[in-house]
Amino acid sequence: MTPRQQRFTWIVIGIALLAAAAGFVLNAFQSNLVFFFTPTQIANGEAPKQRIFRAGGMVKEGSLRREGEVVRFVITDTEHDIAVTYTGLLPDLFKEGKGVVAQGEIGSDGLFVAREVLAKHDENYMPPEAQHAMDQAAAAKAAKSLKGTP
Repeated sequence: MTPRQQRFTWIVIGIALLAAAAGFVLNAFQSNLVFFFTPTQIANGEAPKQRIFRAGGMVKEGSLRREGEVVRFVITDTEHDIAVTYTGLLPDLFKEGKGVVAQGEIGSDGLFVAREVLAKHDENYMPPEAQHAMDQAAAAKAAKSLKGTP
């Protein structure tokens, strides 16, 4: 093999290794990517099926039910509700009427099965995605009520 052919071979091997490394990194990133959806988006079918995602909004008043370690509650964005079930201990700041983000997936029965539940840490903070969703839902509800009045 001539020196030129050896250089070309090493360049091809280097490019192949870089492509393989980039492929592994992108695959790991894609498998760990978790998107956020509101109850309205979930009700409209925008949430992925058979894939983990985050759902956020407010815990609906009067919806919290505890059955041993299993906890059932409803997340709302004031326009739509989604029923959630979670097995485990809830954060200390988890309360009805407060903001929450749950990570999990939609079960075959249409129930959101949470693997992790995150509660906001004080009354001044809500995740930006959840705040934006709540604002949009409130604006849509206000627009509907204005259209309904003569």
